Amino acid sequence: MKSKIAIPLIFLAVFYLAGTTTSTAVKPSSSFIKSSCSTATYPALCEESLSPFAKTIKTSPAQLAHAALAVSLKQSQSTQAYLNKLKRVKGLKPREQSAIRDCLEVVSDSLDRVTKSIQELKKYERAKGQEFIWHMSNVQTWVSSALTDENTCMDGFGGRAMEGQIKTSVRAQITSVAHVTSNALALVNNFAKKH
Repeated sequence: MKSKIAIPLIFLAVFYLAGTTTSTAVKPSSSFIKSSCSTATYPALCEESLSPFAKTIKTSPAQLAHAALAVSLKQSQSTQAYLNKLKRVKGLKPREQSAIRDCLEVVSDSLDRVTKSIQELKKYERAKGQEFIWHMSNVQTWVSSALTDENTCMDGFGGRAMEGQIKTSVRAQITSVAHVTSNALALVNNFAKKH
């Protein structure tokens, strides 16, 4: 009786293992994202934020750079919306209001630069030689400037008087944007080198 039960269980185990090996076999796009993200500033975040785009990215460095910029853009938009809500909160100190306004302006500039970068990156497909280098240089400059903007945002929150929940929540938002933008810059730079 035991052997009669054991045989179907062995077959089930074999079929299960066969199924899992095909489904868990590393997809080329997933391994491409993982290896590409290993050179990013924040590899785990890079992999996590780009894996939803695996079907689009496949093994294309250009699509990878596009997706990374799209993630940065979405995070910038989310931060902009958050800061817009935050500036309307009642009971803010005048210095907090001022710092939030400044930060909002900086994030808006950053968003504009990332948007331009995405548009510019699309032009690479028709570009060759020096023209490609020029387009990529624009993208690199704008993404780098966007990152500088994001880091500048927290300047207005300097000093002990500004410590508190508002500063902490703004810092969390800005850090999130800065990290995905830093990753995007690393992937854009890698793409520029390889092309």
